[in-house]
Amino acid sequence: MPVFEYKGLDAGGKAVAGIVDADNPKGARKRLRGQGVFPTEIHAQAKGATRGSGLNQEIDLSKYLERVTTRDVAIATRQLAVLVGASVPMAEALTALIDQAEKNKLKVALSEIKEKVSQGSTLADAMKAHPAIFDDLYVQMIRAGEQAGALDVVLKRLSVFAEGSVELQGKVFGAMAYPVLMVFVGIGMLFGIFWSVVPQMRSVFASFGGEDQLPLITKAVFFFGDVLTSWWAVVPLVLGVGLIVAFFAWKRSEKGALRWDLIKLRAPIFGALNRRIAVSRFCRTLSTLLSSGVPIVAALNITKDVVGNLVLSEAIEKAAVNITKGQSIAGPLKASGHFPPLVTHMIAIGERTNEMEAMLTNVADAYDSEVEAAIAAMTTMLGPAMIMVLGAIIGTVAIGLLLPMANISSMMNNF
Repeated sequence: MPVFEYKGLDAGGKAVAGIVDADNPKGARKRLRGQGVFPTEIHAQAKGATRGSGLNQEIDLSKYLERVTTRDVAIATRQLAVLVGASVPMAEALTALIDQAEKNKLKVALSEIKEKVSQGSTLADAMKAHPAIFDDLYVQMIRAGEQAGALDVVLKRLSVFAEGSVELQGKVFGAMAYPVLMVFVGIGMLFGIFWSVVPQMRSVFASFGGEDQLPLITKAVFFFGDVLTSWWAVVPLVLGVGLIVAFFAWKRSEKGALRWDLIKLRAPIFGALNRRIAVSRFCRTLSTLLSSGVPIVAALNITKDVVGNLVLSEAIEKAAVNITKGQSIAGPLKASGHFPPLVTHMIAIGERTNEMEAMLTNVADAYDSEVEAAIAAMTTMLGPAMIMVLGAIIGTVAIGLLLPMANISSMMNNF
């Protein structure tokens, strides 16, 4: 079904705009009037992000800048779960989601999904055409729910999964807000000192006999100020950018990516946190897939792509191969040395007792709690640590400027 963009006025005379799906412009106008909107402009939405031709071409930057977040997907999934659970036909449920979606990019995707579903496609196949919004894990779980006749249950699990990810991201960003603010404030203070205070103090010291008699720390402060406020500052900036570009190029290579993921697991302090996050994601995802009826080998092949670490992915891939040979999952995971003993032990118990999903969920819950506690502790320490570092830098600059003042009388006598 075509999608139309419109501009118009609502019942209160307020200007509104958005998109609506209909068979033709006349049907779109009729539907908008039924919603209490009087359309003033209406036209079919193109696949691209431009309208018109030549110099009259209009570029819609919002289609490039707009991004559908995990929170948007979580909300839509929760709404769809409620509608499907109430036995609302899929086409009507998707129409309700289209009307409630706030972002045009999501509206367009849902409209195209609804059109394919109305033509006889499965929901999973329709969603697969929008990987930027619905990833492979999401699509595979929807497919499993459709095949098992438990789509509403799968949708509820997916919404809980997505909401948990959103909650964890919110905690991390919220905890990092203060330290990041302190960094920007400290950098601003340093620039203010080097641009305004240091030149004035330097002229004062120069008037009493030049800089040869100044302490070493003061000379160092002046040198750093010269580098920071002159074109020489471009040199470390260029070197820094070059190193960053080289690092990302190395990390994109096959050997570099594997080596970097290994470093992330072995790094002091952060290595343990990265491992907990990856293991928790592995256990939670695998448990959700198995509970949704996905076969164990397919579930492992999907899970290896969502852990976010190539080293762990290789171990999971070996576990999938073991399963096809009639062996256990726990063996390759334990042999890799990258999965904690608790995880491999619980998985082994789950294999023996046929309660894999419950065991994986318990492990995921335990590691989620550890991750939250570790993040809380690290961010709590990060604030004071940043204050101490910035205080030490600013204190060094202050000492470098104030120390010669203690010897000002001797400098005057020499002058």
